[in-house]
Amino acid sequence: MVAGEASSDMLAAHLIRAIRAHLPNARFYGIGGPKMQTEGFDAVWPSELLSVNGYTDAIGRYSSIASVRRKLLKDIRATRPNVFIGVDAPDFNLWLEGKVKSDGIPAIHFVSPSIWAWRGKRIKSIARSVTHMLCMFPFEMPLYERAGIPATYVGHPLADELPIEPNRLAARERLDLPADATIVALLPGSRQSEVSNLASCFIETAEVIAQRRPGTLFLAPLTTRETREIFSEALHSGRSSEDLPIRLLFGHSVDAMTAADVVLVASGTACLEAALLKRPMVICYRIGKWQFRLIKRMAYLPWVGLPNILLNELVVPELLQDDATPEAMADAIEKWLGDADACAALAERFTALHHELRRGTAEKAAKVILPYLRDVDEPS
Repeated sequence: MVAGEASSDMLAAHLIRAIRAHLPNARFYGIGGPKMQTEGFDAVWPSELLSVNGYTDAIGRYSSIASVRRKLLKDIRATRPNVFIGVDAPDFNLWLEGKVKSDGIPAIHFVSPSIWAWRGKRIKSIARSVTHMLCMFPFEMPLYERAGIPATYVGHPLADELPIEPNRLAARERLDLPADATIVALLPGSRQSEVSNLASCFIETAEVIAQRRPGTLFLAPLTTRETREIFSEALHSGRSSEDLPIRLLFGHSVDAMTAADVVLVASGTACLEAALLKRPMVICYRIGKWQFRLIKRMAYLPWVGLPNILLNELVVPELLQDDATPEAMADAIEKWLGDADACAALAERFTALHHELRRGTAEKAAKVILPYLRDVDEPS
């Protein structure tokens, strides 16, 4: 298995657990993160190795990443596993899947690349590389059916994991927060490069809101020690932020978003997580200017956030690149804070989306994979 970042680590961990329920003695190894390792995964390399943000980051690290990929392919060819499972990370995994598939090893890809958003011609390389595609969104299935690629809609595991009706007061109690406080959650991403790009802007946004709405509390859940240090350094780098009420959390992103009135979030899986927690949000993102121009030219959809893409409408604001200023983000957050009716209507739409995506993902995916484990005796 190869999983390249925090969200992939979570997906793969759930899948390992589901397969192990049928095959207790199965062995899983490759590239993975801490959640996978908790499920008994043998991480030959850590998932952080594959966490890149944009073309510049990818180009700068290409040599080291390509070297690891060649070493892993050599190991796969020597050990001949029953199946290879690539979890997201398409630029890394599709090449590897094509190689192992040509060697007669089934190649399963979990999480369809965003061919519906950009780089649609990639469907041709997917057809050559993938034995079976596991799709998390229903609108992806027709793309693979038309291309003749075996695919299964398995739903999204976050929809299984998160409650249909989140308990905001209970989350505030767990975090020792006032029940009646105005709270904004700040989620600048899971990758170090994302946090480096967004931390200062998020902090400046909090400063604007604190000036406009004294007493507002801010929560900043960070997924790793490295991202926490980056955010903490930005918080204390020559700013008058000592009195700014930002609490840094090590993890606890679900509790932070559940407890919050509004979430300021980097584009990515956390956007979907916020939607499933029925939280109003403001999505923002910043990458290199030329990268943004290139991606914008290649994009097919007018939105980048999953809530907007899934609902096929701009239901939550997106502030990207030069538009992602502290004042603009503060304005968008304040708009949610001042409109309870809009927040309630949004929660209804997110609840319907939650039911659509709740499909028992890990078990459905495991049942697709189990038939490929042909020489493993499954217990009765």
